[in-house]
Amino acid sequence: MAAIRIAPTRAARALGLLRAVQYTHPPTCPCHSNPGHHQYSNPLAISQSRRALATPVDTSQQKEYAFEMAASSIRFGPGCTKEVGMDFKNLGAKKVMVVTDSTVAKLDAMKQVIEGLEKEGIAYEVYSKVRVEPKDHSIREAIDFAKPYAPDAFLAVGGGSVIDTAKLMNLYTSCPNADFLDFVNAPLGKGLPITEKLKPLIAVPTTAGTGSETTGTAIFDLVSKKAKTGIAHRNLKPTLGICDPLNTRTMPSAVHASSGLDVLCHSLESWTAIPYYERTPRPTNPINRPAYQGANPISDIFSLQALRSTVKYLPRAVKDPDDFEAQSNMLLAATLAGVGFGNAGVHLCHGMSYPISGQNPGYKHAGYAVETPIIPHGVSVAVTAPAVFKFTGASNPERHLAAAECFGVDISQVKAESAGEVLGEALAKFLVSLGDQPRGLKHMGFKREHVDELVEGTIPQQRVLMLAPNLDVQNVEEEREQLRGLFEEAMEY
Repeated sequence: MAAIRIAPTRAARALGLLRAVQYTHPPTCPCHSNPGHHQYSNPLAISQSRRALATPVDTSQQKEYAFEMAASSIRFGPGCTKEVGMDFKNLGAKKVMVVTDSTVAKLDAMKQVIEGLEKEGIAYEVYSKVRVEPKDHSIREAIDFAKPYAPDAFLAVGGGSVIDTAKLMNLYTSCPNADFLDFVNAPLGKGLPITEKLKPLIAVPTTAGTGSETTGTAIFDLVSKKAKTGIAHRNLKPTLGICDPLNTRTMPSAVHASSGLDVLCHSLESWTAIPYYERTPRPTNPINRPAYQGANPISDIFSLQALRSTVKYLPRAVKDPDDFEAQSNMLLAATLAGVGFGNAGVHLCHGMSYPISGQNPGYKHAGYAVETPIIPHGVSVAVTAPAVFKFTGASNPERHLAAAECFGVDISQVKAESAGEVLGEALAKFLVSLGDQPRGLKHMGFKREHVDELVEGTIPQQRVLMLAPNLDVQNVEEEREQLRGLFEEAMEY
């Protein structure tokens, strides 16, 4: 018997139409910003917005829904240092504070900037006492030097230590009544946002590592807390970074290696950081959105390219000081990585590196002409990398395998659950091939009895730890155990 079809009522037809609209054109369609598309989808966004209409939401647990990109203007090219005098004239600067260290003060980069300033008739004062791996007291000394001169612009010529010191000289001369800890990252400082307009700062890097010429981050040792910390806010970034490959030709091989390892970890950490939409809390005001936001589609482009370039060119730059193509590409990679991590952030390698540097048991890295023990920043960061990425692999196997592929690993037959181990092994092999790298914390003088203190020195680095995949930052005791395991794993590779 044939079925009898009954015509639907108007109400039924209307209800069917509404359902059709709902399921064929949901809020996730491309016309509505497509939050459900690609690896940056946020499936919780819709349910969160609906819930917000019905019941109150704990704002401290609301996840981020936006990311921002901020970077300094960059000029790249051999010989462009000589333009700096014209730049300050174009900015209307009358009194420039030139910031450098005792080594760079004797190099051609300084000669070029001084000639440029004098040619344009711009008054300047030179501060050349910046400490490599600066401490809070060396930062304060620099600030005290700058205040009486009352410059209307700053010029940093040197590596990351110099550029970071110049950023803080600029900050505290622009905010003369601020307490030193006001802007320092919480919980060691108050972590206040920078609301004052700072003076122009031009950065001329002479190393290819930190990417500080493009970021709003400045790092130093807080001696009283035995911890490395800093200040991070996009308003701190230089006005212009002048990246002149001629200025990196004076770097010794050991400095090429350690600064290049910083680039390596900047790119790897920002590539594997938690996605921006997983970070909490969502800021109540855009000014409170942190500089380090989590991986995002724009930072990814810079981070992955920086990683590829570093793997290709760093061994060449270390092996042959006259390989100017490799040196130039490493300077470019450092800047690319700076844009990437300056917005996405870093995580465990850097968080763990700060107590490693601050609690140095007496290690003096080969190739550094200094009187006191020193663990160069890039070395302190890279020494834990094999252990770190073995640990984070499960968070996003695809990304870890993509990184391993940059090292030449054939990933076609690698299972997802092996991604972290494969990347860790590739990193260990790369570090060994560079030469003169300590094969774990044990080779720097650290012992098992140092682990607890290293863990306690890492815990305050919440600014970066909050971006670490797989780390349980909500449960401090569990976090301690995880960090303890990582330091023990990093004793030797």
